[in-house]
Amino acid sequence: MAENRTNRELETREKTTRRRSWQRPDLLPSPEPQPGWEYRWIRISTLGAADPMNVSSKLREGWEPVKASDHPEVQMMVVENERFKDNIVIGGLMLCKTPTELVEDRNAYYQQQTDAQMSAVDNNFMRESDPRMPLFRERTSSVKSTR
Repeated sequence: MAENRTNRELETREKTTRRRSWQRPDLLPSPEPQPGWEYRWIRISTLGAADPMNVSSKLREGWEPVKASDHPEVQMMVVENERFKDNIVIGGLMLCKTPTELVEDRNAYYQQQTDAQMSAVDNNFMRESDPRMPLFRERTSSVKSTR
């Protein structure tokens, strides 16, 4: 009583996987993540006109330009500005990095500002509340981080 079974060793996973669907390519390449660093594309020009105010404000915030030699996986390097010739610049945007702690501190600062503003709005709103006809204070929205 012989069975017509194929040997398991002849079966491959490649034959049973689904075909990958087409996805639109990213406009900006992502560098290989490094522990302790956050990456961001910073605007250095718009329509060919330099934007020194934005660049200087981001550099003062703690962002530092990434050297092209540090990330060879980002292949689409185009030198558009002699000032940033050693950096990764694509379409008026320059790749920059900053320590993760600085990003977390910045997010905590802005979260504190947001909480203070919401508290002020709630206090102003609830000031007009009457116990005989209370105003509701329901807030169910939430934000989830994609990182």
